[in-house]
Amino acid sequence: MIENKILLTECPDDKGLVAKITNICYKHQLNIIQNNEFVDSDTRRFFMRTELQGIFNDQTLLADLAFTLPSGSNYRLVPHKRKRIVILVTKEAHCLGDILMKTYYGGLDVEIAAVIGNHDKLRNLTERFDIPFHLVSHEGLTRVEHDKLLSEKIDEYAPDYIVLAKYMRVLNPAFVERYPNRVINIHHSFLPAFIGAKPYQQAYERGVKIIGATAHFINNELDQGPIIVQNVINVDHTYTADLMMKAGRDVEKTVLSRALEWVFAERVFVYQNKTIVM
Repeated sequence: MIENKILLTECPDDKGLVAKITNICYKHQLNIIQNNEFVDSDTRRFFMRTELQGIFNDQTLLADLAFTLPSGSNYRLVPHKRKRIVILVTKEAHCLGDILMKTYYGGLDVEIAAVIGNHDKLRNLTERFDIPFHLVSHEGLTRVEHDKLLSEKIDEYAPDYIVLAKYMRVLNPAFVERYPNRVINIHHSFLPAFIGAKPYQQAYERGVKIIGATAHFINNELDQGPIIVQNVINVDHTYTADLMMKAGRDVEKTVLSRALEWVFAERVFVYQNKTIVM
């Protein structure tokens, strides 16, 4: 059966890597639909994303790559399929609403398995799109206890990724380690500036002339995970902190949506604490 898959390769740089990999694809009679490669000159690391079409024998293809590529290589063959996500929310609707609408009309090719909130405010919005909403309240619980309940509910849906659509809680290390490079956050600031709470108030107090948003994978350092997408808009001295927040919401939802598109299309490599976007 003819299938479409994506080959993702990351390895030490060496001569002739593109030719070696594409020759293996040719040997397996696979058609290359699209190919992108990049070499990080500082780390001497090679990255390549190859869209393939044909009849696959994954085991022999990966064995040929293992024999051919240099020591220390990482590679995987990913089916070209719709990703499944769980979205975490608190009270703000703009990012969730944007994802729901784009999924509804086909602007974002994803399956939203469920939305989980630590408040009930966004239940009605979610259920209008016939998507399950679950309240996992944090009231009366420690952060560890709450995150344990949260992960148990998430795991019922077995998502490929978890999206923090303005989920305003810091997740504990055990939760983060459970989903490595699978939790995508939108931060309402142009990181690394103004990390943590109330970034628009911080920006206002500094008299900034641009505000922005950052989509990133989370790690166990607050707002320090690998950055996927950023964007900014201009502001001036007439903007209060509230006006900055209102203007920033459009940037936030656009940045998050673009990050999801790239991640779901397997266009993002994570290496050390950076991303390479193909």
